[in-house]
Amino acid sequence: MLNTDERQAVTYFVGYEVEHTIVHGMKTLFVVGTPPLGEILAKAEENGCKHIYFGTSQSFNPKAMTNEEYKPWDDVIIGCLKADYWVTLDFDVMHVEGVHESGYSEYNRFIPMISVKLPYIGLFNYNATLKLDDITWGKTNPGVWTHPLHNLMNKEVYTHWDQYTQDTEI
Repeated sequence: MLNTDERQAVTYFVGYEVEHTIVHGMKTLFVVGTPPLGEILAKAEENGCKHIYFGTSQSFNPKAMTNEEYKPWDDVIIGCLKADYWVTLDFDVMHVEGVHESGYSEYNRFIPMISVKLPYIGLFNYNATLKLDDITWGKTNPGVWTHPLHNLMNKEVYTHWDQYTQDTEI
């Protein structure tokens, strides 16, 4: 089993994107935390990576939605986007508002990877439904979207845990 604490002890991994996004299969520099921008860009260049994945090993976790907490992330993410890299940020759904306010989505090469933790997903019955909702009725979205959970769990978008073990630490 993958150990998040052990993976967070390593700053960089290189491998191919295994998650089913627009950059699936692309050679990727996976970054834990916010090392210096120049170092990130040098590692991406040295390893022939055109995609940089931030928040690796669940490392994106600002304690508050303040400029001080987001500034190190803004510096590296916007810096990589301005350098014309594809950039993914893997973040928990609780950070949606802060990530939205960051302005990252104004860049066409930004991929917001919104992580929704659903433990024991396979134990729900066939009627389970995922609802994409709003903060409150009519606050920020035009309505809600509901998706049968079973339909979302198809093999075309499934990534088994063993596919995450092919990266090389650098």
